[in-house]
Parts: sequence; structure tokens; C-alpha cells
Amino acid sequence: MLGYKFRRQYSVGAYVVDFYCAELRLAIELDGDSHFQTGAQVRDKEREAFIKSFGIDFLRFRNVEVFEQLKYVLDAIARKLLEDPKPHCSPPLVQGGTL
Repeated sequence: MLGYKFRRQYSVGAYVVDFYCAELRLAIELDGDSHFQTGAQVRDKEREAFIKSFGIDFLRFRNVEVFEQLKYVLDAIARKLLEDPKPHCSPPLVQGGTL
């Protein structure tokens, strides 16, 4: 999308993000029903804080938004990609490894 490469199911430490763009250090998460069960939001916040501690930004969408409002989701992603890029001199996080 817009010239950026995204990896699917990318590991960051013990966690996995749905989609990851190393160039922008951007994770995109798609939340299904399991994210709205008791305790899940607390775990998601802890997980997101850990991943953000490595300078990774997040965009989060619900599955229903992808299915019912795809244009909205794609527009939101495009807006994020068109923001001032944040060049990173350090290599992207190692997929599948620990940090």
C-alpha cells in the first residue's frame, strides 16, 4: 500500500502483530471477538505497551470494521502512511526471535 511493504504475523518478542511495516515501525492490529472478552483489554494494553516501547506505532481496527467499512479502514491506513515518515537507522526487529 502506497509503496510500503507489510509483513503478516510479525513477531516482536513473545508477541505477534497482525501486520508490520519495518520502514515505518507501524503495526496494524485486527481485533476479533476474543479481544472483547473479560481481561482481554488489559492484556492487549500490556502487549501494546511492550511493543510500543520499541518505537512501534499502532493502528487498531475491529474485524467488523474491516468487513463492513473497508474504505474507512483503508483511508485510515493511508492517512497514517502519508504522515511525515520516521526514518529509522536501526534495523527492524528480528522476526521470530526474542528481543
